[in-house]
Amino acid sequence: MLQRIDFVKSHTSAFNTMLQMENYLSDISIGYKLKGLIKIRASMLNECAFCIEMHTSQARAKGESEQRIYALSAWRKSKLFNEEERIALALTEEITLTNPQDLSDQTYQQGLEQFGEKGFVEIIMQITAINAWNRIAIATRMEKAQMENR
Repeated sequence: MLQRIDFVKSHTSAFNTMLQMENYLSDISIGYKLKGLIKIRASMLNECAFCIEMHTSQARAKGESEQRIYALSAWRKSKLFNEEERIALALTEEITLTNPQDLSDQTYQQGLEQFGEKGFVEIIMQITAINAWNRIAIATRMEKAQMENR
C-alpha cells in the first residue's frame, strides 16, 4: 500500500488551523451529546472508519448510550432521538450529502427555528469541521497513533 503523508507531522500549520476551528467549536452553545451525534453521523455518511471509531468512543465516554449510537444509521425511524436531535441530524445529512440536492428550505427553516441564528451557524460549523476532518483522515489514511503523537 502506498505510504501517505503524515498530515499531523509534516504539515503542522494546516493541522493547527484545523485545531483552531476545534477550539472555536469547543466553546459553542451546542451540547456535547449533540456534537457527538453530528460527528458520528457525518463520519458514517463519509465512511470514515477512523473518525467513527474515535467519535463513538468519545460519545460513550461522555454518557451516550450504545443503543443510540447503533440507531444513528436509522435515526429517522428511531424513537430514541428528540426533535432537536432530528433537526440537527437532518442538517448533518443534507449538508454532508450535497448531491443531488442541497440543504432543503424545510430543513433550513426547521434548523433556524430550533437553534436560532447563532446556534444554526454553530451547527453548520460543526458539520463543516467534521466533514473536513473526515476528508483529511480518508485522504491521508490517518491512524490513531498520528493523533496521539501530536
